[in-house]
Amino acid sequence: MARPNDEVAALLREYADLLAITGKDAFKQRAYERAARAIGGHPADVSRLDAGELRAIPGVGRSIADKVEEYLRTGRVAAVEAARGELPPGVRELTAVPGLGPKKALTLCRERGIASVDDLAAALREGRLAGLRGFGPRTVENLLRGVELLRASGGRVLLDAATALAEEAVAALEAAPGCERAAPAGSLRRMRETVGDLDLLAAAREAGPVMDAFAALPFAAEVIARGETAMAVRTPGGLRIDLRVLPPDAWGAGLLHFTGSREHAARIRELAARRGLRLSEYGLFDAETGRRRAARTEAGVYRRLGLPWIPPVLREDRGEIEAARRGELPRLVTEEDLRGDLHTHTSLTDGLAPLSEMAAVATERGYEWFAVTDHAPDLRMQRMTKEKILAQREELRALQGSFGGMRLLHGTELNIGPEGGVDWPGDFLAGFDVCVASIHSHFGLDRAAQTRRLIRACENPHVHVIGHPTTRKLGSRGPIDADLDAVFAACARTGTALEINGHPNRLDLRDEHVLRARAHGVLFAVDSDAHTPGELAHTRYGIGTAQRGWLTPAEVVTTWPLDRLRRFLAERGR
Repeated sequence: MARPNDEVAALLREYADLLAITGKDAFKQRAYERAARAIGGHPADVSRLDAGELRAIPGVGRSIADKVEEYLRTGRVAAVEAARGELPPGVRELTAVPGLGPKKALTLCRERGIASVDDLAAALREGRLAGLRGFGPRTVENLLRGVELLRASGGRVLLDAATALAEEAVAALEAAPGCERAAPAGSLRRMRETVGDLDLLAAAREAGPVMDAFAALPFAAEVIARGETAMAVRTPGGLRIDLRVLPPDAWGAGLLHFTGSREHAARIRELAARRGLRLSEYGLFDAETGRRRAARTEAGVYRRLGLPWIPPVLREDRGEIEAARRGELPRLVTEEDLRGDLHTHTSLTDGLAPLSEMAAVATERGYEWFAVTDHAPDLRMQRMTKEKILAQREELRALQGSFGGMRLLHGTELNIGPEGGVDWPGDFLAGFDVCVASIHSHFGLDRAAQTRRLIRACENPHVHVIGHPTTRKLGSRGPIDADLDAVFAACARTGTALEINGHPNRLDLRDEHVLRARAHGVLFAVDSDAHTPGELAHTRYGIGTAQRGWLTPAEVVTTWPLDRLRRFLAERGR
């Protein structure tokens, strides 16, 4: 079952959406979005907090706290019910289509009777939006792509949600009688950006007690299959979770088999067959005698096939087996390699915690340096001014030395305009330690325009990092249309780093892009894009993407010591 925090956060996000659709106060809408993010990331169970403790959560004032208490007490909120009642059925479902805003969704519902994604898909195919104001050929084309994107992501969950479920399940399985070990497998172990089904493995001599513990998990809403050693449940949100219980002496072979990918496993089986061996989830066997040659550890199975252990994140049949044969597997970057974070936000703009609190948690993470990069003024809803950002710089200087040996860096996240310009002039930008530049608007420009604006931002000597370069949001917004190879070449030429944004709904750049950019010789920054202290841990997901892109620490500037990082930042400003 969902955590109370997640349920409350979802309700507040819905209310914010309803306020946007009905054209109510934009400030109030953002307040509910901010509160949803704060409650979703709050470490304590909100159902156990009193009114004062609720209001102590950043962004949760008296009115929002009252609604949270009402929901926890009754399971409903009168204001949300009233807002739902103002809308024709189906409007909010339509806003899930990438590129379809609340006003246009309302227009479709009122003017064309479109009340679902299926209705919209049919209307687009049949040309029934012709003549409707605001729905010209380019908008129709974008909506077709949006429907395809939404359907392609259907049923898949983000990496952080899948990780949280897997960690809870693994802890419960390991506590079950007779269970010797448990672990996630499948696409989660390979750190894919989304997960369709969650695969779990357990090692035990008797499967029954382990499967009983699995069925008793709080989020196991329905048992949909059960055999002697395998079981499947479905969560209330519809995610299927499969458990396989293996004999302890077959653990390694089973982990390799169920981790995948399908293509990697097929190549490994072919390699085994050429050596007169047969590989299954129970072990590596001699094809003629049936004698088991390896099974207990993955490394033992790979070694018997003449290969070193291949990290799960590389198992996509993208050259990893050939590299392993040549002894050329990279020493992949890890979260422990990170020395700092170049993209974070505070309560000065859309973050939920003050600079001091963000820095304190960064210190707990063992960082050598830490950059705060609040939004610049062209993102008008954040109301940034020169005076505000300079006051923050003074605050940062006053705090310098308050966090052990960690050095604070003052930065900003600039907005890349439609022509590639950024918010402030060069003489003002020269005062920042680091500038991240990102696209936050004009997502519908054509390929040439998007490519040109990104390259121009790369060529700005004050821009050190291009943030979330393709702007995608998983399941809700597709990437911009740009010639990424031209952008990668420009970054390599200018020495501008490309961000791997660790926020689970971005993971931008994605792994395929990292591989292509790496071939150009690009440098990367793995960042959290944290808006709360807890979100600083999002780097774990960015690191997973970096590993899937075969990156080493030398290629990731956020692993560099302060002296080397400062040289990189200074060279960009020349």
